[in-house]
Amino acid sequence: MTDTLRPTAAVPLAVPAAVAPPQKLKRSIGVVGGTLLTLSCVTPASTLFVVVPDLFGSLGTATALTIAIGSLLCIGVAFCYSELGTLIPSAGGEYAMVSTLAGRLTGWLVFVLSLLVVVIVPPVIAMGTADYLAPLVHLDPSVAGAGVMLLATLAGLLDLRANAWITGIFLVLEVIAAALVAVLGFAHAERGAGSLVSMQVAGDGGHTDTVTAMLVVSGLAIALFVTQGFSTAVYLSEELENPRTSVARTVLATLAISTVIILVPVVAITMGAKDLSALTSGDIGGMVEAWSNSAVGTFVSLCVALAIINAGIVMVIQNSRVLFASARDKAWPAPVNRGLAKLGRFGSPWVATLIVGVPGAALCFVDLDTLYGVTGVSVTGMYLLVAVAALLCRRGAHRDKTAWRMPLWPAVPVVLIAVMAYILSQQETTYLVWTGGITAVATLYWALYLRPRRATRWLLEIPEDEQG
Repeated sequence: MTDTLRPTAAVPLAVPAAVAPPQKLKRSIGVVGGTLLTLSCVTPASTLFVVVPDLFGSLGTATALTIAIGSLLCIGVAFCYSELGTLIPSAGGEYAMVSTLAGRLTGWLVFVLSLLVVVIVPPVIAMGTADYLAPLVHLDPSVAGAGVMLLATLAGLLDLRANAWITGIFLVLEVIAAALVAVLGFAHAERGAGSLVSMQVAGDGGHTDTVTAMLVVSGLAIALFVTQGFSTAVYLSEELENPRTSVARTVLATLAISTVIILVPVVAITMGAKDLSALTSGDIGGMVEAWSNSAVGTFVSLCVALAIINAGIVMVIQNSRVLFASARDKAWPAPVNRGLAKLGRFGSPWVATLIVGVPGAALCFVDLDTLYGVTGVSVTGMYLLVAVAALLCRRGAHRDKTAWRMPLWPAVPVVLIAVMAYILSQQETTYLVWTGGITAVATLYWALYLRPRRATRWLLEIPEDEQG
């Protein structure tokens, strides 16, 4: 892992007219605002209502256990993100951290994996809006998803502080919806806490099947994705005040809060479902109506629809920052870099925002069902490479640098590397082939374009006031 990057030297006072300093994002939010934005990217309610039902379908009563194991693993991942995010506070997020510590090629591969996640996830979640608007209006899922993506794109062009307030209001509503589901589920419990480890799922013909340990391990890729949005804090590190302390606080607080918001309702649903078939169906909206009445079901559905819109806004914000940072770090041909690095009147990277949002709307008309698996593989691979960087983060000049330091280093990254590699080995071959093929193409781009131009391309630039 050679050819690692170092922070660029401070920009001299007299800058030649032909060489302008890189544009920097505006520091405008604190830990509370950053946590609201990051929680909104985790989007607990939309995850609970859109992603978790698929886990119920394959894991049944083992769903809560699988999410709990995934959340425990994410504590180690959050430690890695917290330390690396305070060492390398860049809007590039994972790729900036990994490029600096583990080499440019490794960082480039992390960038590609993160790009896969950010391209796939928003449209997939946005298409779930139609199901939860059904009590009021029936819409085609693709049309509804495209509308959400376009609305999120417009919101992403605004000032980040304004978006923190918008997403904060929506977040309150989705937390209320999740809490209501939890209260109703516990109030109508059909089985005890022992059911959470009964490892049962409804099979074909009404039979009860056993959930094996291998199925749980395979499901961990999606379970890791359930709380994956806590990493958004490192993408916002250039816009957080006092990033050396606020990044770690935001990452860890977001993971803790989102785990509670998601896991408690999952436990309640597991205990409150009428029978194993109802649980395996994953029809959470139907369960809510059965536990209460249609009015409550409608309220929960509308809260979830708002949560999905909220998630779309935050994901567009996050993803546009990734593209902005990649252009500033000269990952593309010069004309593309200039366009992606442009900032609008509100301080947001408007070209990058449009490039993220508009194609996302178009992807709502593409069948993305199988891409859930690709997302799981991408997230797991990304976490593995971040753990590798965390293992290398206390070498050389970084050893004495002021930063938040994780406990139990280097045991935490070593264990994570082993666990993530094992989880990858248990994924379906199709998903591994798709992700591997895209990664291979990206490696060719690195070998044929970026590496021969390593003096002028893929150059990490940490904001000048954050160096040293």
